[in-house]
Amino acid sequence: MLKALTRFANGVSWCASQLASVAAAVLTVSMVYEVFARYVFDAPTVWAFDVAYMANGAVFLLGVAYVLREDAHIRIDVLRNRLPARFGRGVQGVAYLLVLAPFFGMLSWIAASHTWRAWVRHEVETVSPWAPLMWPFYLCFAIGLTALTLQLAVEGLRAFRGLDSDAKKDH
Repeated sequence: MLKALTRFANGVSWCASQLASVAAAVLTVSMVYEVFARYVFDAPTVWAFDVAYMANGAVFLLGVAYVLREDAHIRIDVLRNRLPARFGRGVQGVAYLLVLAPFFGMLSWIAASHTWRAWVRHEVETVSPWAPLMWPFYLCFAIGLTALTLQLAVEGLRAFRGLDSDAKKDH
């Protein structure tokens, strides 16, 4: 059961990371185009700022679950390395499964609710002269937070089971 759940969460995290890659490409291309339009044609775009903050937020939230999956996040192990491994896994399991996963699960639900509301109401960015639709931006948040919630739950279960980090990379 844990293996199937791990495979599913890893797949969702990988898919979210691929969307993050697309968002990074959109961010890069839009910023290069903005600089070119501004300094070569003396015609700055009205949409570049909105695309930049939306793509940057999407990159962060869509990529965070994959970073957790790959154990690539930054942490300070001064205290953790001095504790028994079993105790450290227990603390990690409690933190991931019982504290962080429910918290991010609630944030996922809120993000999905905001996405649906923005879709139904055709919500636009009100402080922008371009006024882009907001539901795609909110959808990236919902996907990223859901992927993170799943990955936190799996990592918490794995910590309680005492599984090492190399076994979790089974795709």
